[in-house]
Parts: sequence; C-alpha cells; structure tokens
Amino acid sequence: MDYGNHFAAHVRLAILKFLAAQPGHRANDSILTSILPDVGLTATRDQVRTELAWLAEQRLVIQEEPGPMKLVIVDITERGLDVAAGRAHVPGVQRPSPRF
Repeated sequence: MDYGNHFAAHVRLAILKFLAAQPGHRANDSILTSILPDVGLTATRDQVRTELAWLAEQRLVIQEEPGPMKLVIVDITERGLDVAAGRAHVPGVQRPSPRF
C-alpha cells in the first residue's frame, strides 16, 4: 500500500471514530477537517470531502450537501459504526487498534 492510500485509510477511520463518538453521530466537513490534527493527521477540506464521498460510496456515512459552497454534513450509518468499533472491516479503512 502506498503512502497516499495508507494516509487515506487512517483519515477515513478517524472520521468514522469521531462521528461515532458524537451525540447524534453527525458532523460537517469543517469540523472534521479541524479535528484531524488532534490525531496526527492534517488534511485539507478538499481532501476531507474526497474521503467523505468515498465513505458515502461504501455506505459508511450518509452525505448531505445543502447547496453549492456550503458545508457538507454527514451522518454515520450502522455499518459505519461497526467499522469504527472494529466489528466489521472495509478494505480502504484502517482497522482500529485492538483494545486490551
């Protein structure tokens, strides 16, 4: 796996884990972009939107775009919750670290 794919897999997991921890399991691309550095990942809003689109294609999130030049809002799906918790795996999403 090259660095770009490895990085994307970590960003996708970080997004899913953040959404899973939020009340209502919802956030927007601006918030998601701002929290990534807290886990050692820096991505542009465009990169985050690309990963959100990928997650939506995999049915891990539901994406809502209110209009042009607006925030992208996502809700995590049950499948996304399973991936975030390590109960399911989707190729392209980093597996969560095992907890002991």
